[in-house]
Amino acid sequence: MTKKQMKLGAFFMIPGHHVAAWRHPKAEAHNVMNFDFLKRLAQTAERGKFDMVFLADGYAVRAKNQKVLDQTVNTHFEPFTLLSALSAVTHHVGLVGTVSTTYNEPFHVARKFASLDHLSNGRAAWNVVTSNTEEEARNFNQEHHLLHSKRYDRAGEFVDVVEKLWDSWEDEALVIDKKSAQFAEGSKIHAVNHKGEWFSVEGPLNVSRPVQGHPVVVQAGSSEDGKELAARTAEVIFTAWQTLEEAQAFYSDVKGRMAKYGRKPEELKIMPGIFPVIGKNAEEAEENKRLLEELIPEEAGISLLSAMISFDLSSFPVDGPLPELPELDQVNGGKSRFKLLKDLADREGLTIRKLYQRIAGARGHREIKGTPEQIVDQMQEWFENGAADGFNVMPPYLPGGLDDFVDHVIPVLQQRGLFRTEYRGNTLRENLGLKRPANTLIAKTKETI
Repeated sequence: MTKKQMKLGAFFMIPGHHVAAWRHPKAEAHNVMNFDFLKRLAQTAERGKFDMVFLADGYAVRAKNQKVLDQTVNTHFEPFTLLSALSAVTHHVGLVGTVSTTYNEPFHVARKFASLDHLSNGRAAWNVVTSNTEEEARNFNQEHHLLHSKRYDRAGEFVDVVEKLWDSWEDEALVIDKKSAQFAEGSKIHAVNHKGEWFSVEGPLNVSRPVQGHPVVVQAGSSEDGKELAARTAEVIFTAWQTLEEAQAFYSDVKGRMAKYGRKPEELKIMPGIFPVIGKNAEEAEENKRLLEELIPEEAGISLLSAMISFDLSSFPVDGPLPELPELDQVNGGKSRFKLLKDLADREGLTIRKLYQRIAGARGHREIKGTPEQIVDQMQEWFENGAADGFNVMPPYLPGGLDDFVDHVIPVLQQRGLFRTEYRGNTLRENLGLKRPANTLIAKTKETI
């Protein structure tokens, strides 16, 4: 029997996942908007046999004041533009783009991801998010962000419409017979005719069915609403947990919800984020972590923490405890991250400063530090004990953090038989071990063109 192997994503937050990554002496901060730099990173991830590269995204500058704007990185590529370019300079690694269901329309998203899937020969994936800040709302003609439950209602219908649009062309719809003057078989191109609470979409899409049938659907929410949406629609979950027990409970919970949607547990890969701080020995790893902490500007640290818990901490003593925070049901930002960080501060008695230092790199995800062998030990424990199907790796700074993982951690994973030595499939679905979805519209009576 072939040993089960973990899945790996490379999280590209440029020039690194740590809030002070741009100040690291080895970070190439000047290349933040340089395509050749991103090309080099993607090719490094492919050299390491990563399943995918993952791009986060947001629709607003996240800085409460001029000082924070001075101290933080607030410029990055729009995902479709960058991933389309990367599709031409890579051959195997998957391309995951984050796109919000709150500030887009299904037809736009279906068309763009279908195009990316064709451009990349079947390597596209959509990270479904609902957005979580008031600043984003004000950039899209709204005074206030949609309520959390409403965002997830909209998101569920949004995903349904996108998948119908991907299915609006059957696989054999393109004929391209010059002699008979037939480009396509119209009976295999279907209207969607969706009319729901949020969307009315006729269809069909004006892009033929994607190479993968559907680009892989990724989700990053871990609230109750998020878990339910993931159990119904997601094929990969990017989630954040601090302890093995929390991760195991989440893993069991979400996979346990899938049966009511006619899905099997193996149809969903759960990949918690990890922030690896690597050293030749434990002392060097600790020194590398200390350097990152020393680089955090105080205002930037407070601003990051405030954004992550959707509560402004700027007026409170930085060396005091968290103030009394709202109840979870009053939070309209990211509920799962709010609870995770509040629980962490309560559990360990952390001050505001200690908490922002703690999360400035991993941003609520799990930090693991040590030698390559110690890093792998911690990954293996979660992987083999029902807490993860793999991990989304968040290098502290770039390119060095990714180089170190590929050059030193990946070989240990491979030696232990925990990770591939070569790509086995041609598409992202094949490499993740996910089936190509059947076309949901074929079996239904639809209007033909």
